[in-house]
Amino acid sequence: MIRYSVTRDIAAPPDRVWAILSDARRLEDGFGITRIEGTLAPGATIKVWSKVSPGRAFPVRVTTFTAPARMVWTGGMPLGLFRGVRTFSLAPLPGTGTRFTMEEVFSGPSLA
Repeated sequence: MIRYSVTRDIAAPPDRVWAILSDARRLEDGFGITRIEGTLAPGATIKVWSKVSPGRAFPVRVTTFTAPARMVWTGGMPLGLFRGVRTFSLAPLPGTGTRFTMEEVFSGPSLA
C-alpha cells in the first residue's frame, strides 16, 4: 500500500471551499488534475486526467459526497490488481477557517 496525504488550513468557511471542490471545472489544473469529464455527484462516474499520465484517462466513481465535509473517488483495475482511493476532507476551524485534507491510497498487487 502507498499513501500520500496533504493538509492545509484555508481562510474560508467549509461551504465556500466545498463550492470549489465540488465543481469539476474549478478543480482542473489543481491537485495534479489537468482535466475532468463528468459531474461530481453521489455515485457518478467521472474521467480524470492527471499531470502524472497526461495521455490517459482514469475512470473513477464518486463513492462519497457529503457536503460540505467529504468527497471520495474510487477507481482501479479488475480483480483488485490496483485500487486507488482519493479522499477530500473539510473540517471547520474556529472563526471562518477550514482544515483541508486530501489523501490518496493505492493498493493491489500491481504496485509491486
